Amino acid sequence: MKTLVIYLMAGKATPELAAAAAEGGADVVELGFPFSDPLADGPVIRRAGEQALAEGMRTEACLECLARARELIPRTPLVPMTYAALLEAYGWERFVEDARGAGATSLIVADLPAGERPEVRRVQLVAPTSTDERLRVAAQQTDGWLYLVTLTGTTGARKEVSPALAGLVERARAVADVPLYAGFGISTPEHARATARLCDGVVVGSRAVEVAQEGPQALRAYVRSLREALDSL
Repeated sequence: MKTLVIYLMAGKATPELAAAAAEGGADVVELGFPFSDPLADGPVIRRAGEQALAEGMRTEACLECLARARELIPRTPLVPMTYAALLEAYGWERFVEDARGAGATSLIVADLPAGERPEVRRVQLVAPTSTDERLRVAAQQTDGWLYLVTLTGTTGARKEVSPALAGLVERARAVADVPLYAGFGISTPEHARATARLCDGVVVGSRAVEVAQEGPQALRAYVRSLREALDSL
């Protein structure tokens, strides 16, 4: 069975949205902690982050959002996705401890390269531009699964799955003994199915954030369409 990871931006309505995603078939929910300079994020997630900041979603509020989501979906893995500057300001050890206490099962720090701060156990990201040595280090240090960024650039929906993914999967398989989940540019059931043919799971972000603006019912239906596409393989 292929794994489906859904990304949502932390906000006041997010716990209920996370529950809807889980009901629709998401195996893992990523919770974005908004940051003022999100280098990895495209326009959709960037706007969502700006809206979250405008409604007061600072780190402590995001941790409260995480804790509430954990209450609603006690068995679904929840993974905060954030940036190093936020952890630097909050305190690295304090953040890891508080996130775990709020129900996080892992952590993603989008701009923290593999090999830096190895004491912070987290899901590592690699991209088509990653060297074989970087892939090896990331595979050794990653927490549970390896996040394959399918393309060079920011998040956002694309017309088709990146042609660079197949080569990245092949290189990662050679050094990684963990599941490989691919994200960035995946927005439709067809994208999800094509991606999952190459790897162990898919991560859907920008399109999920867009649909989430229509409410839990719309998000549940969208996630279900992705789940059905993966289950058809």
